[in-house]
Amino acid sequence: MNALANGTCCAAELAFVARVQLHARRRVLWLRHLWASTEPGQGLAIPHEEVDRVLTTPDSPEAESAFYETDSEARQLSDELPAADARAVEAPPWRRLRQTFDLSGVEVDLLMLAAAAEVEPALRRVYGYLHDDATACHATPWLAARLFQWPEDAAVSPGAKLVRWGLARPLESASAPWSVVAPWAVDPHILSCLVRGHGWDPVLGASAYLLPAEQTAAPCLYPDLLAEMVSFVRAILDEQPSVAVEVELIGPEGAGKRTLAAQLCAELGAGLLVADAAALLGPEVPIPLAPERTLHAVRAARLGHVPLYWHDAAAASPRVWATPAERPGLTILGTTGPLQFPLRAGVARRAFRVPPLTQAQRQALWRHLRNEPAPAAVADWRLTPGEITAAALTAPAGTCRPAHLPAPSELLLPVLCPFTWDDLVLNSAVRRHLAELEDQARLRWQVYEGWGFGRLCSQGRGITALFAGPSGTGKTMAAQVLARALGVELYRVDLANVVSKYIGETEKQLKRVFDWCERAHVLVLFDEADAFFGQRTQVKDAHDRYANIEIDYLLQRMEQFDGLAVLATNRKGDLDQAFLRRLRFMIDFVPPGPAERLELWRRALLPLSPSGEELLDGIEHALLAQKLNLTGATIKAAALAAAFLARAEGTRIGMRHVLHAARRELAKQGTMMRPGDLDGLLGQNEGA
Repeated sequence: MNALANGTCCAAELAFVARVQLHARRRVLWLRHLWASTEPGQGLAIPHEEVDRVLTTPDSPEAESAFYETDSEARQLSDELPAADARAVEAPPWRRLRQTFDLSGVEVDLLMLAAAAEVEPALRRVYGYLHDDATACHATPWLAARLFQWPEDAAVSPGAKLVRWGLARPLESASAPWSVVAPWAVDPHILSCLVRGHGWDPVLGASAYLLPAEQTAAPCLYPDLLAEMVSFVRAILDEQPSVAVEVELIGPEGAGKRTLAAQLCAELGAGLLVADAAALLGPEVPIPLAPERTLHAVRAARLGHVPLYWHDAAAASPRVWATPAERPGLTILGTTGPLQFPLRAGVARRAFRVPPLTQAQRQALWRHLRNEPAPAAVADWRLTPGEITAAALTAPAGTCRPAHLPAPSELLLPVLCPFTWDDLVLNSAVRRHLAELEDQARLRWQVYEGWGFGRLCSQGRGITALFAGPSGTGKTMAAQVLARALGVELYRVDLANVVSKYIGETEKQLKRVFDWCERAHVLVLFDEADAFFGQRTQVKDAHDRYANIEIDYLLQRMEQFDGLAVLATNRKGDLDQAFLRRLRFMIDFVPPGPAERLELWRRALLPLSPSGEELLDGIEHALLAQKLNLTGATIKAAALAAAFLARAEGTRIGMRHVLHAARRELAKQGTMMRPGDLDGLLGQNEGA
């Protein structure tokens, strides 16, 4: 991912290996001079002469420097060292690494010593020789100090940038990791970058990838938001380059946060490193690993000189984001909700919310993807860019519905919509009111967005209506007709599963209902709405307090609702007045009058069967409509019951069947009629 060098090199051509070898050759001359008076040891025994030499002729830097000036071979090597040092330190990989992480000369020396042993394993034996210890075959700070003649006060501490960035570190097996003779090893990813000029960090694996600036050619769906973000970042970094800038992008999954982040970086002239926070830092990741993985992601971004984007940042523990900033520059956090962690010193942070796509934007994106007009399922559904892209892939198969938006089946029940406007029998005032409701639901985005009247809706832009009236007056059927006319599906909220006795659960369930209905472009029916939207009560105990909290949540959510909802109730007086003020429509369904009842009886009592058989015998529809004050649902039930009575007798449906069934239906409603109460109506019919 990273071009630390212009090309790849074989080990023999690496300047830093040659530098280490040259310094080692000179040091060997000094050690051999120092050991000249010592007889070789026998086995593991330490000769007397070696002890005497150590105690009387110490290996001092001053004596070593004097030797290099007097010995001809050592002096020749010393003359070659400045050029070798410059070639190694100024080689493109090392220069960029040194500048990127602001490494000191001491840190570069130790890193070179550790890296050379990985490139040329035979150097490990040389390191053991130089340590005068066959078991000490690794790079150590002591050896680096002697080879490269560090100043006396030079050291590599735990706070050194070499350690902070994980470029090299003491081996975990070291008993005293910060001892001057502790063995050190270079990070494999860093070694790959130094030797091959590129490499991918195995710690990140497939959970991160680089997005070059030239690969952000997708159309910008949020130009105003992008301009605002660019202005914020440039204003901070132009004036304070050493400040860390964090941009928090909040939006639903698939909203295009990653693409927007890449477009922001492209405006700044950079690519983007994308890291998956859920995979690298999620709950299943052991806590000690999170800081290390975070460091590797930040380090990879620094190596590539690109900003870092954390996808699904909310999946990581808040403690990860509360740690001190590792570097200046730009970090972008993609999340579906605000991240809960405090501001940190030295960090300029701002949150930006990704707005939902307008209908025009959805249509434009579809035309970009398919070069054809958007189907209704794409234009009308509140889809994210990711969902539209997925739908475009399935378009050749004839389906554009986002199948990955399944309804929460435990909370919402689908309702069939077999009826049309012709099947609905209502008085003219109610029909006109329903027609206005349909028009607003159908044309709302054209008026809100096309004509700009959305500015008048400071909260939600949904269409909500209350259908109030006695049972059986057509409230549910009207919702079915409305859904079919709008070409949307109808779902009824399952009261039993939504309302919970546990504190806070009802609000969670309702949030799921509202969120899904807003995006899925459906009509949601709250039947028995008084159970959801009842009046707030005076607080006498904890139960009353939490009940009022649920109602307050519903008030807020209904005000912010962007979907289509119908509340149906036969107890309008039990609803909280605050809800009524938030509803766009309130339609009162009254019991049918004689004219409506006549039409209902004619539609309910079919004169002919599908095969053409006559079914009725002397039915007086006008008489039934005039004398029986029934609702539409009761008329349908009575007609059905009369059909069963006649079929059981093997006759056609007559008035006595209908009147008997009507008496049964009235009894269900608590209206008890004696057997002779309808005899006059039956007699009129027979007399006729």
